[in-house]
Amino acid sequence: MGDGIGVQQLTGQWTLSASDGEVLLHTGVIGTAARMGHRLTIAMRSWRATVDWDGDDPSGVEVTIDLDSLDVVHGEGGMTPLSGAEKTLVRTNALKTLQAKRFPQATFRSSAIDRNGDTLRLVGTLQIAGRSGGQTVDVRVEPDGAEWRIAGEAVVRHSDFGIKQYSMLMGAMKVADEVEVTIAVARLR
Repeated sequence: MGDGIGVQQLTGQWTLSASDGEVLLHTGVIGTAARMGHRLTIAMRSWRATVDWDGDDPSGVEVTIDLDSLDVVHGEGGMTPLSGAEKTLVRTNALKTLQAKRFPQATFRSSAIDRNGDTLRLVGTLQIAGRSGGQTVDVRVEPDGAEWRIAGEAVVRHSDFGIKQYSMLMGAMKVADEVEVTIAVARLR
């Protein structure tokens, strides 16, 4: 990427959504009975992002995720495979934990964008479950034929936002504090 993304077509504003790619959440399980739980992959099916460009460098990013679009894709581990009924229960519990009826969206707004080699570090504020806190997101933007490939990742901690992790068996099994968020998007150049 050098000093910038390097292509003049990047000026202006990009609008991205779930039709351009995916936002996935990856959870872990902790506690003495952790092996009984599933490590989950959850897709957020409704989201949108705007990326403002200043020349060939991004100057601002805002992402909004509709929490009710949460879809449990699959679970690894556990004593038995994750059934459809269990996926529904996980979704219900996650929406309750996130207080999605009261706070239906999660938002991220960048306040600074720093370049480190091929990676952009977005520093900003994440608002979720009625709380705001600092958040960083590392993103790579690379040309791939007729498209731009955008891949990003961040770690969001329940504890940073006052969210109590879902637990069972009197706390012997609960969702890990850290949730890995991955973003994979393709956009025409």
